[in-house]
Amino acid sequence: MPIHVDIVSAEGDIYSGEADWVFAPGKLGELGIAPRHAPLLTELKPGEVRVETTDGEEMFFFVTGGVLEVQPHLVTVLADSAVRGDDLDEAAALEARERAREMLAGRRDEIDIAQAQAELVEAEARYHAAQKLKGRRR
Repeated sequence: MPIHVDIVSAEGDIYSGEADWVFAPGKLGELGIAPRHAPLLTELKPGEVRVETTDGEEMFFFVTGGVLEVQPHLVTVLADSAVRGDDLDEAAALEARERAREMLAGRRDEIDIAQAQAELVEAEARYHAAQKLKGRRR
């Protein structure tokens, strides 16, 4: 029996369908979820959510963070922001990473440093996800 997956963000519904596996970037490490997984609620860090559908297709999504809820037959990703892997722009991700690095280098007080570090983590994750997807497209 497959597991139903819903990926939503403030922008709207991103994906809804059946899957055999879901992989997500939990705050404490990568999570692999199969049907009948034990209930779980955890925060997500920026990174790639991978859905292996029941027909063998792999779908990729980039999330900037959020919450993952797992029930035995339902996985819900409530993303802060999400984009389908095919829509990731490697050049834009590289530019965002460089901008975040420059911001971090120029900051002096703790609040600005924390914000710049968070932006750098997100930009790095977006860039790495775009690079991984680029390798799969070939």
